[in-house]
Amino acid sequence: MKRGFYTIMVAQFLSSLADNALLIAAIALLRDIHAPEWMTPMLKLFFFVSYVVLAAFVAAFADSLPKGLVMMISNLVKVGGCLLMLFGAHPLAAYALVGLGAAAYSPAKYGILTELLPPEKLVVANGWIEGLTVASIILGFVVGGILVSPVVAASLLSFDVPLIDTGVDQAGEAAVAVTALIYVAAALVNLRIPDTGARYPRQTFHPLQMAASFSRCVSTLWRDKLGQISLAVTTLFWGAGATLQFIILKWCETVLGMTLSQGAIMQAVVAIGIAIGSVIAAARVSLKRSLSVLPVGVAMGLVVCAMALIDFSRLPAGGVAFGAMTVTWAMWIAAALMVLVGALAGYFVVPMNALLQHRGHVLLSAGHSIAVQNFNENLNILLMLAIYALFIALGLHIETIIIVFGLFVSVTMLLVLLRHRHNQRQFDSVSLIGQAKH
Repeated sequence: MKRGFYTIMVAQFLSSLADNALLIAAIALLRDIHAPEWMTPMLKLFFFVSYVVLAAFVAAFADSLPKGLVMMISNLVKVGGCLLMLFGAHPLAAYALVGLGAAAYSPAKYGILTELLPPEKLVVANGWIEGLTVASIILGFVVGGILVSPVVAASLLSFDVPLIDTGVDQAGEAAVAVTALIYVAAALVNLRIPDTGARYPRQTFHPLQMAASFSRCVSTLWRDKLGQISLAVTTLFWGAGATLQFIILKWCETVLGMTLSQGAIMQAVVAIGIAIGSVIAAARVSLKRSLSVLPVGVAMGLVVCAMALIDFSRLPAGGVAFGAMTVTWAMWIAAALMVLVGALAGYFVVPMNALLQHRGHVLLSAGHSIAVQNFNENLNILLMLAIYALFIALGLHIETIIIVFGLFVSVTMLLVLLRHRHNQRQFDSVSLIGQAKH
């Protein structure tokens, strides 16, 4: 890999770790203020709204400056969101500002890969970035869970800054303060990312011109025979993944009797599975063979349904003690199921991400292609989270939600697979993979 790639990986690891720790901290803040339960999934909705509403702007912003500088500015915006939480703003509003930083960060993070590396390196690079992202998710959920746990929270709240009233007097606020420091560390690492030398035409920031240009980019990628398949898959994956985070927390609480801290660790177990699947995909699936993983997405949805079909109450009592916590046999089986779901997800999303980045770079620019991807993926996230919040508000049981969710993923992936086969009968689109930008 070229110079600077590993610096990008370190920066991505720290920023993603903070994103995931902050989610747990924000959930704790909502519980501290006794917010309605349906507000919990709304955190992600507020986080991702900037990806959709400001997609055209962040696309132009990502291509107007060196990508490392864009990433640093974006992390400082996230720090601002943390400070808002500490100064008493509603967690949803403050989390929206963090989402703005993330929306600006993403096109730079993925766009710099297409500037730095040749097409044949993209699957391996995505294996690295997804593997480290997943590692940061694992550690982020664990860190978030630890920070809001009673013992650690009490220790953090016992610290006093001489002559300054920090106003930090709740467990969630203490966790947010630690997370802000991680964002600062990520911003400092961003300063070490080298300039790739890639330059794009002068970007316009006129709202109507940006919207018109962005709509043409969206249309171009959806009309492309390869772009539409990879975009459909990643759009489904990220919408499903964001919703699954909250489903798992609710499922752990309702079915397994776990606390928020313990449920956060179970989310980390899913991330372990994604890391395993990502590594296997990076080693076994070339860019040319990326579309061969589509059936794995169908299987993932069916495995998710097993979460609701297994009667965990009938499993033997007892388990293995880890300090003050006893991991029951039900938790062990649930963890194995989570690893399998994650592994299937990681195996099919890494090649699809690489293919979409490649086609986007060929057809558009680095920043614009990732912004189009983010727009579609996060529009689906908003839709799926809104539906999940509605299901919770209506009082649907979590196991019913899981069945509906799993079947939706499987059926949608099957339709995408059939669409790809239809495209291939008309034109050998696979032959375009690896084509250089004209």
